Amino acid sequence: MAKTNFSYEKRQRELEKKKKAEEKARRKAEAKANPGMAVHPDDVDDAVETDTDIERASPQEESPI
Repeated sequence: MAKTNFSYEKRQRELEKKKKAEEKARRKAEAKANPGMAVHPDDVDDAVETDTDIERASPQEESPI
């Protein structure tokens, strides 16, 4: 049976973290350059989904009584 290569997996996690950090830095620089666009468009979609989920979870609406 082959052994798992943990160092490879760790390196992949590190590369993913680095990629995310670079993306975040790019977004910050973009937001600083364009102060009118303070919210990233992808973040707006997430916020809308969260609001919808909260509305669905309200116990008053689900009560059959």
